[in-house]
Amino acid sequence: MTTLLVIDLQQEFSRRIAAGRDCSDPGALAQAAAVLAQARKAGIAVVHVHHDDPRPESGFRRDKPTGAPIAATAPLPGEAVVVKTTSSAFAAPGLLPALAGDRDLVVIGAALNYCVSSTLRSAADLGLRARLVADACFCFDATAPDGTALPARVVRDVTLAGLGDFAAIVAAADLRL
Repeated sequence: MTTLLVIDLQQEFSRRIAAGRDCSDPGALAQAAAVLAQARKAGIAVVHVHHDDPRPESGFRRDKPTGAPIAATAPLPGEAVVVKTTSSAFAAPGLLPALAGDRDLVVIGAALNYCVSSTLRSAADLGLRARLVADACFCFDATAPDGTALPARVVRDVTLAGLGDFAAIVAAADLRL
């Protein structure tokens, strides 16, 4: 069986996009919602992973409005929700039980270069097979150690190039569940 992992699609990311932060894939939230709808229609398991940062100033806190799920990809009753406090979803004690033995994952969410990447690398370490729906994920611009500004598309492309060793990279239009 296959499980869809919906990683960290929380209001803090919507806030950053609305504030004008350079986002790699402005249409990724709509693609993520479409993939989620496809998974629900196909009857595959859906596990939502939410970040609950222990730092009080973080926007990724479940006790803040910015920690709430984005409405278009919010969990429905009966869908598992796993809460993590670190980058990889597999650091959350509830994820492996929520997978119920499924070895095949489809992954969507954010941020591609942080929690999505960490989760995919951990999945590979555990012998799981993953498909990353690249256009249903996004990240933001970054600053290199030397101070060089890296546009979000560059961060995305470099991250995807590295993740090809850990997951099959697919487009939403080519996804078959």
